Amino acid sequence: MATSNRRRFPLRVLSAFGVIFTLCYLLVFFTGDRGTTPRLGVDLQGGTRVVLTAVTPDGSRPSEDALRQAQQIISTRIDGLGVAGSEVVVDGDNLVITVPGQDGAQARTLGQTARMFVRPVITSQPAPDAPAPEDADTGLAPDDDDEPVAAALDPEELAAQVSAARDLRQSEDPEVQQQALAEHECAPNDVLAGNDLPDLPLVTCSSDGTSVYLLGPVFLEGEDIDSGSVTDGYNQQQARWEVSFRFQGEAGRSWATFTRENVGQQAAFVLDTAIVSAPVIREPTPAGSATSISGNFTQQEVRDLANQLRYGALPLSFESSQAQTVSATLGLASLEAGLIAGAIGMIAVLIYSLAYYRLLGIVAALSLGLAGLLVYGILVLLGRYMNFTLDLAAIAGFIIGIGMTADSFIVFFERIKDEMREGRSFRSAVERGWQRARRTILTGNAVSFLAAAILYILAVGQVKGFAFALGLTTIIDLVVVFMVTYPILALATKSKLLANPRFNGLGAITQVARERAALAKTPAAAKEAQV
Repeated sequence: MATSNRRRFPLRVLSAFGVIFTLCYLLVFFTGDRGTTPRLGVDLQGGTRVVLTAVTPDGSRPSEDALRQAQQIISTRIDGLGVAGSEVVVDGDNLVITVPGQDGAQARTLGQTARMFVRPVITSQPAPDAPAPEDADTGLAPDDDDEPVAAALDPEELAAQVSAARDLRQSEDPEVQQQALAEHECAPNDVLAGNDLPDLPLVTCSSDGTSVYLLGPVFLEGEDIDSGSVTDGYNQQQARWEVSFRFQGEAGRSWATFTRENVGQQAAFVLDTAIVSAPVIREPTPAGSATSISGNFTQQEVRDLANQLRYGALPLSFESSQAQTVSATLGLASLEAGLIAGAIGMIAVLIYSLAYYRLLGIVAALSLGLAGLLVYGILVLLGRYMNFTLDLAAIAGFIIGIGMTADSFIVFFERIKDEMREGRSFRSAVERGWQRARRTILTGNAVSFLAAAILYILAVGQVKGFAFALGLTTIIDLVVVFMVTYPILALATKSKLLANPRFNGLGAITQVARERAALAKTPAAAKEAQV
């Protein structure tokens, strides 16, 4: 009965691996966009580069600390969006964002200052030059045509424009305010974006450019938002996308007081001078309760807005001075050359394994093939659902990981040979060899995974991708060795044909064991043993 259980155990393990493997490729072929290739990084497929030029109200040069802080916040936004393989570098007074693929709208959104203010609405009217609905600009993610945009203004000229805009649009004179309401044009790029003064009124537009508002001074800021409470989703009752969040601390009580005293009035949520929502207060909001921003948003726009609110405002204002398509820095030719070199090396290893191990070499080839296919399927799914991009650094990590998988096979096989040299049968050698080899395999892979995890935590850019690939392949190594290699050999020991030393390539080892046994039976050996 115990023998029957041992026979069923390898089959159960192999069946479990078959379920995992089948499920992986069912997800590859029958979910998502059904693409069967991994997402490639900038170095392999090219992408979109957006140059953001820092601007200050007085035209002075931005500080290095402010640029570094902006770089860090944008990098955090990229992580929040799941845009893998992107780069954010400081170049003089500019930030250069490179995003894989040809859609640059997301890169532009990452550079928005996202200064969120809450102002009371004094009055509003239709914009004099309101665009048609199909041409309305959301104010969140401008369309990208992959062409260079207007060059940045000279700092002194920009400062002059900001000052002139403030004199008209932030005046406390009622006559000037009425003039601004009548004359203000809702342009996609507002010169006051990120430069409006919170303690003064503001004439500005709705995000779709159809209405002009006169707003009072700011009474709440986006910094008062509890970043952990920011969520985005679809409101089924109102059939629209919205962002929900809470004000924290004293700001929550101030919001509760404002809603209690201004029922029937409007409060404008202003993002970089664009009103993303100006809801009518229907009833008081208790302190600490959630507040929602809704409007004519798409799912992507709501997601971008939530990301901006969640990770905070940039310390500087930026304008896109350039947005263009960039070609692959290393190119598919480099990828093809690397894959060819890896394939040649892998074939050489397999030929040597087949010649040296025979049956064991066949098991190694099968295990490596399954490991490679499983890695490929997981890469496709990671690219589809987590935006993981495959670059040359990650490919190097996978190749090293596959090499470590081959090392695990060799440790196991050599343990089997050691056991057979001591005179044990093939069946006994496989069982005892596995008991001794698996500790070594676990220890080696644990060290590799720990190194990959530390490197992933401490590294940035492509090195992080290398570490992720190495750690993932290390896990797959253990899965394949424990769920494929050992169960196959355990089943092979049940077959007379496969257990035959002439067939499985262990004939020489068996002969050595016989010679040792014969030598041990000689009188000289027996006399020596007695002494």
